[in-house]
Amino acid sequence: MTEWETGLNSINISIRQANHAKHLPLPAYQTAGAAGMDIQAALGTEILTIAPGMRIAVPTGLHVSMPQTIEAQVRPRSGLALKHGLTVANAPGTIDSDYRGEIHVLLINLGQKAIDITDGMRIAQLIFSPVLHPEIIKSESLDETERDSGGFGSTGTGR
Repeated sequence: MTEWETGLNSINISIRQANHAKHLPLPAYQTAGAAGMDIQAALGTEILTIAPGMRIAVPTGLHVSMPQTIEAQVRPRSGLALKHGLTVANAPGTIDSDYRGEIHVLLINLGQKAIDITDGMRIAQLIFSPVLHPEIIKSESLDETERDSGGFGSTGTGR
């Protein structure tokens, strides 16, 4: 048995659906190896059209409760990004453990054509990750590394 099957990595996350989302399934993994659960737009009969360059907060009808050591990340779906240029504007969007409001997905259309978002459309994925709360120590110097302060392309692009 794997650690997952024995419950060693099991954490309980409570999800409540708002009334306007009760007709939708709960977030779910689409394959056994998926890291993220797909989440859907909860729009009822409304259709949201996102023009090129436009940002919009799309309701999901989901409210989540998780341990303080966990965060939820809202990430783009790769197929929507590739085929339509639709992505999460603040990717990854962070949902803190103490937030109890409705999850909205901040989508942006980076494509060339308008995109319609309809009720039940899988618009993003939700990933649960551990959160560290380290003690911050003020220091006058840091240890040196081979890279040191090199950034923004300092390691090159070749082999």
